[in-house]
Amino acid sequence: MKTRSPLLCALVAGLVCFGTSLRGADQPKGKTPWRITGQLEEACSCDAACPCWFNSKPTKMTCGGGQVLFIQKGNYGKVKLDGLAVATMAQSPEGQTMMESYGNWNFAYYYIDEKANAEQRKALEAIASAVLTPGVSKKTETRYVPITRMVEGKEHQITIGQYGTFHGHLIEGGMGGTPKIVNPPGADPLHQQYEQGHTTKMTYNDADQNWSWSNSNYMLGTFTVDSVQYEKFAAGLAQKMTQMKNEKASEKE
Repeated sequence: MKTRSPLLCALVAGLVCFGTSLRGADQPKGKTPWRITGQLEEACSCDAACPCWFNSKPTKMTCGGGQVLFIQKGNYGKVKLDGLAVATMAQSPEGQTMMESYGNWNFAYYYIDEKANAEQRKALEAIASAVLTPGVSKKTETRYVPITRMVEGKEHQITIGQYGTFHGHLIEGGMGGTPKIVNPPGADPLHQQYEQGHTTKMTYNDADQNWSWSNSNYMLGTFTVDSVQYEKFAAGLAQKMTQMKNEKASEKE
């Protein structure tokens, strides 16, 4: 009997619903191409390294965490996004993997850099809805807050307004250097490669939550991603989903 990857099934189901709305620079009028370069700061409640990207269950009952994009250079159409940031905080349901529960997460809140003007805010919201936890939850809200980062030695200190903060640092690999995770099964273009670390602390007080933990998963990545990459990513997953549906139909015959 042929087998299908549950990770791929769940990820495809979640991404196809939004992926077809993302178009590259060669698409019909009305669709806005975008491109951003910068650093990803990410932390969650799981023990390092985060099992969610490997379709394993959270090491706690749920996986709660955040991703922050610090954009060094970027644009959404003609709107410049240099020096701005956008973040998300989210939580998966108890006892389920991140992927199998896609679309039914407890919440996914977006935080937009308050420095952004009206046009930039719309652009950041559009990019966040495409890149950061897209379509994972029906419970979503958007806040406009100061998003800051301070680097002191090896320690990265991230603050998301009055709602959340996490401090993290990279760890040393067994042969020196920093451990790098490349192309995990759940990777999108943003998570094609990242360096592994631990949190020193993480807190969050929003969405009816009150988190406070330490020595959990922390990740640092450098990215250059755009609308074309994400459309191709979603299209590839859609093609695989069609193949899996055909295989399932064949098994029933």
